[in-house]
Amino acid sequence: MSGNSLGQLFKITTAGESHGPGNVVIVDGCPPGIELDMSDLQRDLDRRKPGQSRITTQRKEDDQPQILSGVFDGKTTGTAIAILIPNLDQRPRDYSEIANQFRPGHADYTYWAKYGFRDYRGGGRASARETVSRVAAGAIARKLLAKHGINVVGYVSRIGSIHSEIAQPEKITHDMVESNIVRCPDHKKAEEMIQLIDQVRREKDSIGGTCTLVASNVPTGLGEPVFDRLKADLAKAIMSIPAVTAFEVGSGTGAAGMKGSEHNDLFFSTPESGIQTMTNHHGGMLGGISSGMPIIIKATVKPTSSIAKEQKTVDINGENRTLSTKGRHDPCLLPRFVPVGEAMILLCLADHLLRWKAQCQ
Repeated sequence: MSGNSLGQLFKITTAGESHGPGNVVIVDGCPPGIELDMSDLQRDLDRRKPGQSRITTQRKEDDQPQILSGVFDGKTTGTAIAILIPNLDQRPRDYSEIANQFRPGHADYTYWAKYGFRDYRGGGRASARETVSRVAAGAIARKLLAKHGINVVGYVSRIGSIHSEIAQPEKITHDMVESNIVRCPDHKKAEEMIQLIDQVRREKDSIGGTCTLVASNVPTGLGEPVFDRLKADLAKAIMSIPAVTAFEVGSGTGAAGMKGSEHNDLFFSTPESGIQTMTNHHGGMLGGISSGMPIIIKATVKPTSSIAKEQKTVDINGENRTLSTKGRHDPCLLPRFVPVGEAMILLCLADHLLRWKAQCQ
C-alpha cells in the first residue's frame, strides 16, 4: 500500500524528506504539446520558498527545479514528467535534540508508533517541505488548465482574529494577492495581519488562519458520482496538506445557521451566459459536480507547531520531558500556504478535466 500518489488520469507521485538530498515528483498523464519550461515552475516555487520575507522561515532554499524527463524542445511529450528539487540549506543538527523526543503538534509520535523509527530531521516525510513537489506539479496542471480558460487564485482571508471579507472573491487576481508579503488583497487588513505575525514571533509563538481558494471558468460537469465527487476529491487534496485542519465549500459552516429558502441558489438564464445561479452558496458544485459558477473553498491552517516556547512532552521511553523546538520555522504558515493550496486545487481539477473529456467528449 502507498499513500504517495494522487489522481487517476493526471497522476502525481512524490518522494523526499525535509533534510534529505531533495524532493521528487513524477507527473503521469500530462497531455503532449503543452509549452513548459523552468520559469513556469519557478514562478510558483518562488511564491512558496522559504526566506522570502521577514514573516517567513529564514531557511534559504532557491528551490530551482530540474526537469529530468517528459519535456523536449520546450513542450511536454506525453510521457512521465520527472522533476527534482534539491535541498541545499540542510541543518539536521538543529534536530538532534528531538531524536528521542516527540514535539507537540507534530507527527513525531505517530510516525514512530507506526514504523518503529522515524526521520527526525525536521519531521522527515511529514514536514511541510514535502509540499515543494506538489507546487512544482501544480504549475504543470496550471498550464494545462489555462489552455481551457480555467484559473485558480488563492489568498489569505484570515490570520488569528483578523478577518478580511471579500465580497466577490472570484474577482481577486494574482497581482492583487502578490502586492504584499502576507498575500491578503485587502491592504488595510494585510497590515494588521503582518503586525500580528510580528507580535507572535517576538513572543516565540505562532498563529493560524484561513486561505480562500477560487477556481474560475470551470466548465459544468466535472466530478464523478458518488465517491469521486469533485467536492470530495478537492477535500481530500486540501486535507492532505499537513497543516490543514478544516475544509469548507461555498457557505461552509455558515449553512448551519441558514434556512433552505436563504441557502438555495436560484437559477436564471440569458442568451449570452446560459444557465447560472443568482448566488453561489453552493460554492460552484451541486451534487459533487461543477455547476459552472466559481468554485470557492476555504482551508483552515493551524498555527505552526514548531515554536521556541518550552513545552511539556515525553521521550521514546515514556519519560516526561520539556522541549523548546530549535531550527528555522514560520511564525505563520499562511503566506507560504497560498501556492500550496492553489497547487492542490489545480492538480485535482486537471485530473477531473481529463476524466470528463474522456467520458463525455
